[in-house]
Amino acid sequence: MIVRALFPATLAAVLSALPVAATAPETSLRPQARTTQTVAVSAAVQEASVQVAAAEAAAFVVSSRARPVSRPVSDQLVQVAARPADLPSLGPDVSLRPYMRPKAVEEEAFFKRRKKRKGSVCGNIEIQGQAAGDIPGKIRGCGITDAVRVTSVSGVRLSRPSLMTCDTARSLNKWVDRSVIPTFRRRGPVVELKIAAHYSCRTRNNRPGAKISEHGKGRAIDISAFRMKDGEEITVLEGWKRGSTRKMLRRVWKAACGPFGTVLGPNADRYHRDHFHLDTARHRGGAYCR
Repeated sequence: MIVRALFPATLAAVLSALPVAATAPETSLRPQARTTQTVAVSAAVQEASVQVAAAEAAAFVVSSRARPVSRPVSDQLVQVAARPADLPSLGPDVSLRPYMRPKAVEEEAFFKRRKKRKGSVCGNIEIQGQAAGDIPGKIRGCGITDAVRVTSVSGVRLSRPSLMTCDTARSLNKWVDRSVIPTFRRRGPVVELKIAAHYSCRTRNNRPGAKISEHGKGRAIDISAFRMKDGEEITVLEGWKRGSTRKMLRRVWKAACGPFGTVLGPNADRYHRDHFHLDTARHRGGAYCR
């Protein structure tokens, strides 16, 4: 900065020491030949520029060699920036959430899951109930081996504990989880299935001489209504006739065809006009849905 300030003064001193070179021509625009005085002025200006450039370069070299001075230690700064001794080591792969979560919340979640697992059956935590053992039949062809009494599936309770096989319980859980819950999510959520029938040692449709019903083998369950959280109950009998509820009921009825081998509804016959019959019987031609 000092060198730059001296440059105009030096140049002014050089110019003032020299006589005026020449005035512009009055009658002709042709360039005039340089005089000795003009050449001397140009040389002096160039020499002054060279001196200034050399001085700037020297100043730059000196400044580049200067080393930074360490900031003095401040007791106040150290106290403010000091890290608590009990704070765990943090890094990009460590989350603050586990340290901020109250211990009581973790214990409560663990307790609920342990309780839920303790009350589960068929090796699935989403199927809640109790083991019922072997159920003998009153007539030939009835009965269940290793039966379970199911109270809820995927968080949706059954209106009454229902006896069935584990295969039937798994199919019911899959159907509720993948179809019933999503279908009634906007209107519900659904919290209960109304059970019209579960295990019952009887013939098909209670007709004398007919084959043993799948209900008599613990492989069937009948659903007559779906209860929402706000208390609304969508029945198969009435809901099948209405526009909005009919669409939802048809959707869950259709989705049951797959997890279950037989699916019967109001369009099947007069025996099923008020409920869905679902059983796990397998047929040679695939699932029977009507």
